[in-house]
Amino acid sequence: MGKELQARGIRVNTGTIVDATIIGAPSSTKNADKARDPEMHQTRKGQQWYFGMKLHIGVDSQTGLSHSAVVTAANVHDKHPLPALLHGNEQRVYGDSAYASQKALIASKAPKAKDFTNQRTRCAGEVDEVQRAKNRNKSRVRARVEHVFAVVKRLWGFTKVRYRGLQKNATRAFTALALANIYLCRWHLQAKVRP
Repeated sequence: MGKELQARGIRVNTGTIVDATIIGAPSSTKNADKARDPEMHQTRKGQQWYFGMKLHIGVDSQTGLSHSAVVTAANVHDKHPLPALLHGNEQRVYGDSAYASQKALIASKAPKAKDFTNQRTRCAGEVDEVQRAKNRNKSRVRARVEHVFAVVKRLWGFTKVRYRGLQKNATRAFTALALANIYLCRWHLQAKVRP
């Protein structure tokens, strides 16, 4: 799919936005095995617990199209699949505060990249207003990753897993991301078709 989009003039540029979302799985044990899916795990986000898997994606910072994805159990921290989400030619890497302390990991995969991840603003109970303003500017770019998640979850309905195990659900997630790329650049693709 990526080669087809590149042939039409849509290409991955020099910035990557990384983020992850939780895809829920049934936590019920009312099945033939009397057990939950062993490949899915639970995690806590805020004050709530979720059971399922995580979809980690790398999105181009200019076009907003996803170029890499990794599926893990929900209890895997966002920083662990980070090297698989970078293509290596980045000059900027954007991410939320989960990626704040990953400068060395980003530099090992993308040596020319500058770290534009959001930094923590609270230190010893004090809020650093300068850092908060910088984070707000970074978040204007970083918000593009949420458009991909909106298409995958709201339009394609991938809020819950359909199968047992990570592999089958990963195949479904990668297909949903490919369709989301087509959907997000549909106007550009249609303009090329017109005479």
